[in-house]
Amino acid sequence: MPRWTTLLGRALVSAAAASTLSALALALLSRRAGKGSMQPLNATSHWLNGEAAAARTSVDLRHTGTGYATHFAATLFWALLFEAWLALPGRRQGTSAAILWRAVAMAPIAAAADYGATPKRFTPGWEFVLSKPSMAAAYLAMSLGLALPACRASVSAHARRGAGRAVVGAGR
Repeated sequence: MPRWTTLLGRALVSAAAASTLSALALALLSRRAGKGSMQPLNATSHWLNGEAAAARTSVDLRHTGTGYATHFAATLFWALLFEAWLALPGRRQGTSAAILWRAVAMAPIAAAADYGATPKRFTPGWEFVLSKPSMAAAYLAMSLGLALPACRASVSAHARRGAGRAVVGAGR
């Protein structure tokens, strides 16, 4: 298992990708439902601003800033778990398909924890704005975002190994 600093660095990159991708998905899904694109992130600030935060359609620091910071912190938690899972012996060298499978497996785990084990005040708040299928799609977007950096690293490592073999084989 890598050192905690390495794991945290990977998790920060994964969380950045996952929170950005899921925030974009939330905005698109909300617009598709005929609501404001910022409502899901604003709703995430309900732990501080109350349930009325979900009705807020504009961007402001109190709702959107708090909502995104909360969303990023929660995503960082899931990214730490995901990166620790990948760092188990023999896991980091996995194929992109294996990494994607593990990431997709994180979506229902995160949703179950966020909505089944978390007190209502600390849920993501998306339930105030989105349908359950849209919430599931947002979790899927988050999980795909978690996978992107690890898949990129896997493809790069595979390309480096292949390039090394090509150079070694070229001398024959």
